[in-house]
Amino acid sequence: MADGDKIRILIVDDIADTRENLAKLIGFEPDMEVAGTAGGGQEAVNLAKKERPHVILMDINMPDMDGITATEIISNTVPESPIIMMSVQGEQDYLRRSMLAGAREFLVKPFSADELINSIRHVHELEKVRRARYAPAGPAVAAASPVAAPSRDTGKIITFFSPKGGVGRTTIATNLAVALHQMTEKPVVLVDGSLPFGDIAVILNMSPKAKTIADLVGSFDNTDSDVLESILAQHSTGIKVLLAPPTPESTELITGANIKHVLELLRERYAYIVVDTWPSFQEQAITMLDVADVILTLMTLEITSLKNVRVFMEIVEKLGYTEDKVQLVANRNDSSGGIKASDVEASLGRKIPHTIVSDGRTLVLAVNRGVPFVISHRDSQVAKDIFTLAGKLSGAAEAAAVPAGGKQAKAQGGLKLFGAR
Repeated sequence: MADGDKIRILIVDDIADTRENLAKLIGFEPDMEVAGTAGGGQEAVNLAKKERPHVILMDINMPDMDGITATEIISNTVPESPIIMMSVQGEQDYLRRSMLAGAREFLVKPFSADELINSIRHVHELEKVRRARYAPAGPAVAAASPVAAPSRDTGKIITFFSPKGGVGRTTIATNLAVALHQMTEKPVVLVDGSLPFGDIAVILNMSPKAKTIADLVGSFDNTDSDVLESILAQHSTGIKVLLAPPTPESTELITGANIKHVLELLRERYAYIVVDTWPSFQEQAITMLDVADVILTLMTLEITSLKNVRVFMEIVEKLGYTEDKVQLVANRNDSSGGIKASDVEASLGRKIPHTIVSDGRTLVLAVNRGVPFVISHRDSQVAKDIFTLAGKLSGAAEAAAVPAGGKQAKAQGGLKLFGAR
């Protein structure tokens, strides 16, 4: 690998041994190199301006200028150099202050080698997206609106996205699709856009022999509405489902253009197209965001989820998506020990318009039975929250109430490094 292609990293820590250990660890990675080291905050600011590193590893507790102050200055003067904060302090106050200062990641010492390397690659990948793909466009390009809303005689695409896994995205997407169908009695299709890791077939207890989007590989250009309809699976709840490929390898054969073509065809026949995705900024996932009318950004009120959502919101700005298009959904909203919603809104500078309560027992029972909880546990608070969300998205008059006249569907059967000091 050419030196110019390597991830250049600035290491900032007032302990020389820690700087040396980090440099050695980074030296083992063929795609990384140390751009410089600094023993204090002011030196870090000067080096960041001079070297313009791809990633900065920043300690919090330093004598001359602390890491939070240095991060604030660098975020404003060298915004293209994302910062990973390092500290033995794991308290939420430190985490919150670091994020407000502009840090992208937070590593609590002692951390593993894998945690460090994965964090570096993660923030670098996100920054590459911002630099290369979403650089400011020229006047001619800027004049065109990439997110223009389609005419209202076509279906509404609702795409779920979360920059962090494990927040309940697929379960909520599946239940919302069923709730929309029951509430509006209009045709709804659920798209498993989590191409390499699709779980909707399992959640809905669907036949392993069912056709998937991979059946269109090689013939996307000739696919019309009738052909697409032939590979949709019918579910007992009344919705149709477009399943993800059975193996991750098939994902590489499906392009963003293929995804766009499929979703635009589904607009022609379905009132609502609910799309699940996966935490990725690859071409296919970005396309699902581009064509969406609404992006429901699912998060939990905990520091790791908030951190990643904040970075995603920065990318959203570059994409030119409106606030109406990107809407936050706080899942497990009433979980104990979480951050206050008001603090999250202050940190992100956005309101959280949708909330869903925590009900792990109901969700596990529903998933194990292969029946959406909006059917199996219709009177639960979590189901009511989903119907409320469906009401807001569909414009139903009684948005906050479970519909009385909806159809009742049949249920289908490492080594720790850099220790505390």
